[in-house]
Amino acid sequence: MTAIATPRRVAARAAGHAARRRRSLTVRIVLAAGLVGVLWMWWATVPATFTTTPASVATTVGELSGMLGAYLVCAQVLLIARVPWFERAVGLDRLVSWHRSLGASVVFLVITHVVFMVIGGELLDKAMPWDEFVSMLQSYPDMLTALIGTIAFLVVGLSSARWIRSKLSYEVWYWLHVTTYVAIFLTFFHQLSGGVHFVGEPVNRILWIALYLGTAAAVLTWRFVLPTMDAWRHRMRVEAVIQEAEGVSSVWLSGHRLGDLGVRGGNFMNFRFLAWGHLLTAHPYSVSRLPSDGYLRITVGALGDHSTRLAGLKKGTLVFAEGPFGHFTADRASRSRILLIAGGAGIGPIRALAEELVDRGAQPVVLYRAHSTAHLALLAELQAMRGVTVVPAPGRRSELGYDPLDVPAMQNFIPALRDWEAFICGPEGMADRAELTLRELGMPGRFIHREELSMS
Repeated sequence: MTAIATPRRVAARAAGHAARRRRSLTVRIVLAAGLVGVLWMWWATVPATFTTTPASVATTVGELSGMLGAYLVCAQVLLIARVPWFERAVGLDRLVSWHRSLGASVVFLVITHVVFMVIGGELLDKAMPWDEFVSMLQSYPDMLTALIGTIAFLVVGLSSARWIRSKLSYEVWYWLHVTTYVAIFLTFFHQLSGGVHFVGEPVNRILWIALYLGTAAAVLTWRFVLPTMDAWRHRMRVEAVIQEAEGVSSVWLSGHRLGDLGVRGGNFMNFRFLAWGHLLTAHPYSVSRLPSDGYLRITVGALGDHSTRLAGLKKGTLVFAEGPFGHFTADRASRSRILLIAGGAGIGPIRALAEELVDRGAQPVVLYRAHSTAHLALLAELQAMRGVTVVPAPGRRSELGYDPLDVPAMQNFIPALRDWEAFICGPEGMADRAELTLRELGMPGRFIHREELSMS
């Protein structure tokens, strides 16, 4: 087996990890500095009597939580605004993870803001909570639009909860999250016209407007303007749709200068097909064949409404593609023995990754799980690749009488797996089972890589 993990390459990889950690720390410091700046804005303008009565304490807590929540909303949006400096420093996968983590904080701060503002007014006016809430709507400027925006924030936050998210289609989830931009717009004017830390405070107003304008400019530039220019530059179209196996289809795409996209084996892109049933949403799909001679390919399992409709795409359909994304790539490999574990439509990125690993001098082994032989897409293509060993493992566990991903089967398949490195792509349950088995067999977690096709 040809080694790709030379000492020089391992040292370079370690140096790269150290550089990424430094850049990641820099991003954290920048975000924390912004948070400190918001606290300073609050502290510099808070009344000296903010702790004298329960009403003033509650109101101050409500004001501070509102400012912090508004800042974190901007931070959330910036993290996934495709800002190149953020992506190079941290990586899109981690930025998405940070974005999700901040979501719970934003929801908590928004609720805290509303509750404590009502409590503060209730204690001051000696009114019932509902009466005080109605009074605030009538007394404060831009409150109706702020209320609509706040409700939108809460709906978006709740829709991201694991249980609720599992019940929603991607299309519904996507459009709910698009309303975040509307919610930001609706709540912004209330902050300036009703926030005591902005009314009559020109420095704070200028800084706050700059924060929101900068966030909007980043979104418009890197999520809309530049991707649109790239789409025109490459002018990607559907060339053909081929059924590879039961429930799995490949979409061949043609375009100009596709090699300039910088797609790597294991990357995914967000594809929006300009056809009925596809136009309103963009979906992440992995590349199963790297750009070559003006063509690239994605291989997709029919797992939802959108992916099922891909089989009906017509030749010549225009495609808006954004990316590439992801760190499920060959440069993460640092060991000479590499196991690629694929399940279902996960064979697409695994096939592209195997191709790139072979080009780097590796001889990867592919363990391919599927419900049946009829579901083994791209099998012949993989078997024809020089340097790749393919071990198909079709069949349901109930039919086989065992799980090919359990410890005994994996031990029999490859002895001494602790000395290997693994890349796993497939359904979440299969990937969890494979990772658990590899850990039980002694493979360190840093040598187990999994793909996440998500920007949500």
